[in-house]
Amino acid sequence: MNQLFKKTLLVLCCSSALFITACNDSDNDHDNFVAPEKFFVSELPYKFDKPEGASADPIQVMTYNMTNVQGKKATATAMVIFPQTAQPQDGYRVVVWEHGTLGNADNCAPTNNIQGARFKDPLAKSLLEAGYVIVAPDYEGMGTKGIHPYLHLESEAKSAIYAVKAAQERYGSKLNKQWMSAGQSQGGQASLGTAEFANSDVNYKGAVAGAPASSLDTIIFKVAPAALKQAEALEIAAGKTLAERATAGSIGAYATLLSYAAFAGVGIKAVDPSFEYRDIFLDQRSKLIAEKAEGSTGENGLCLDSPDAKNLPEQSIRYLFTMDIVKFLTENPGKSVLDYPGLDEVKFYQLPQIAQFIKNSQPGTKKLDKPVLIIQGTADMSVPYPVTEALVKKLKDDLKSPDITFLPVKDASHTAAIVQKNPELLAFIQKHMPAK
Repeated sequence: MNQLFKKTLLVLCCSSALFITACNDSDNDHDNFVAPEKFFVSELPYKFDKPEGASADPIQVMTYNMTNVQGKKATATAMVIFPQTAQPQDGYRVVVWEHGTLGNADNCAPTNNIQGARFKDPLAKSLLEAGYVIVAPDYEGMGTKGIHPYLHLESEAKSAIYAVKAAQERYGSKLNKQWMSAGQSQGGQASLGTAEFANSDVNYKGAVAGAPASSLDTIIFKVAPAALKQAEALEIAAGKTLAERATAGSIGAYATLLSYAAFAGVGIKAVDPSFEYRDIFLDQRSKLIAEKAEGSTGENGLCLDSPDAKNLPEQSIRYLFTMDIVKFLTENPGKSVLDYPGLDEVKFYQLPQIAQFIKNSQPGTKKLDKPVLIIQGTADMSVPYPVTEALVKKLKDDLKSPDITFLPVKDASHTAAIVQKNPELLAFIQKHMPAK
């Protein structure tokens, strides 16, 4: 564990947004929520780029109906990408790609942005070349009306399940009923949630989860602070400047952590509109930055990173926290990065909405009967290896899930692990859901 903490904190600064970056127990029937009568609403061409292997036809942005976290009918959006390969006689199989952390606001949605390099190659490229259709949901509240309930497991699962239903309704016999889910970080957590909520669907064939977010309070208040202290000590001993520590070190890492907390706080408002997320921050300076994740309407907040980072870096929650931590340390020589007035641990554990959030966001609490592949880097500091190792142990040993495959990736960071093991990801999907 100590050796792990000595590794660079750069990976915590890396965005977890690697996009484009039901239990059988009768007393826990996740299919009891009210389903819309009609799933598909409309579609428009996606106006940005496309991955290699995609059909020459335009990628579509599909609008569909789902049930939101308040139990009401809502619309959501998803990208639908067809491959160049010929359609199988019984229709294309579908892989749902569930993206990592981007933010809460509409302009953070994947359908409103270019696709990230790592999504395009190797992930999307390999799936498309193998003959799968990709359905990539934005999640509830991203790209459509409402606040995105960040890391809400059921919301993410419904976003995926209803996107598949809508695509099947729209494309009919072009699509086979079989489907699987895959994702990384927030998307890895979402993929495990999809496996939980689609557990009774005979056409759902399994999940891939890279670095799935879990045990969030443990990461925030136990694992991360220890890592940050050790990293900062090494940086100071090496004579690194505040600017160097901001771009690839403890300052940037802490700014990323605070950004995630801001998104979580704003997301809780989607469930409980009365929740005052600013209360989980210690000081007015951090409160003022956190509220920019919501913006003035809940629809226009800032994203984790600016879509135009070169020219408009200040349009980024992570950048604003980074610069304010640098300012704080400049004004207070001798203070450490953790002295910055970020999260209020006492209030964090006092607020009932936070306790409910931790419960709502935790994957791996139900037995999963479908095959699951979990990929985890040993050098990951955003979702540390021991946290995922404990999650896997619970799924296998405590919950007796029959088909859990754990794939550690030595020395791999947060986003690197699933990229490095893309051949294994593809092989897993092909084994449990052959394209033809």
